[in-house]
Amino acid sequence: MTDIAEQLWAAPTVYRPDLFKGQVALVSGGGSGIGRAVALLFARLGAQVAICGRTVEKLEQVARFARSKGASVMPVAANVREPEQVAALFRRVEDECGRLDHLVNNAGGQFPQPAIDMAPKGWAAVVNNNLNGTFYMMQRAAQHWREARRPGSIVNVVVVTERGMPGVAHTVAARAGVIGLTRTVAVEWAPLGIRVNCVAPGLTATEGLEVYPPEAQKEFPLANPMKRPGTPTEIAEACVYLSAPSGGFITGEVLTVDGGGKLWGELWTAGRPEYYRIPGP
Repeated sequence: MTDIAEQLWAAPTVYRPDLFKGQVALVSGGGSGIGRAVALLFARLGAQVAICGRTVEKLEQVARFARSKGASVMPVAANVREPEQVAALFRRVEDECGRLDHLVNNAGGQFPQPAIDMAPKGWAAVVNNNLNGTFYMMQRAAQHWREARRPGSIVNVVVVTERGMPGVAHTVAARAGVIGLTRTVAVEWAPLGIRVNCVAPGLTATEGLEVYPPEAQKEFPLANPMKRPGTPTEIAEACVYLSAPSGGFITGEVLTVDGGGKLWGELWTAGRPEYYRIPGP
C-alpha cells in the first residue's frame, strides 16, 4: 500500500496546496482505490479528512501514511449500508472535527456476472451498498448542514450508465439511481446551499480490476479511444474540481471521466459472449 500511496502523493496536481485549508472532507471507501486517491488529494490540499469503510486495517494504513506526510486523516470503521452506523460516523466527525464541508461518496462494489444468472441476494447486496448506502450518507450530510446553517458539497462516484455495462447490471441500476437522486436533491437542497454532483469514471487502474476475469481484462484496452485506463489521481482531481470553488456554480451534474469511452469503447466486464465476437480472417 505504501508504494501506491507514495505514487498518489507525488502525482502532479493543478491545485494549490492550501485549497482546502481549514475545511473538513469525509470520503467513504477511503481505504483503497479511487477513495484512497480522493482522500489523499484532499489531505494534500490542506483538508482535515475523515475516511470510512468496513476494513479497518486499510483505513489505518492510509491514515498512518498521511500522518507521515504531516497531513490529517481520521479512519472510522463504518458500513454505509447501515443507517445507524452512518449516524454514528457523522457524530464522530462532528465531535472530532467540529464541522463538515465536503462529502465524497465513493463506497461501493460489485462482482461481474450475467444478469440472467444473478441471485436475489447478490443483486440486493450491490443495490443496498451502492444506492441505499449512498443515500444514507447524502441525507445525513444534508441534515448536518441544515442544522449547522452551513453550505456543503456532495460528490457521488458512479459509473458511466448511458450505454449500459454488460456483466454488472446490478451496479449500473444502482448508480443510475444515484444519478437520478443527485439530480433531484440538487434542486431540493439548493436553498440550503448544498451542491450535489456526480463523477462517472470509466475504466480506472485500481486493484478493483482484479475481480474481473482474464478474458475481460485482455479487452480492457478497447474500453476507450485513448486505449488506456484512467488513473486514480485523474478521478480524484475531478472530485476536487466539483468540490472546490471551481464547481461553485455546478449542481445536479455528472462529470464523465472515461477517456471518451461512452462514445466509442466496449467494456465486457464478465467477458465477451460468443455472439458478439468478431470472426477472424
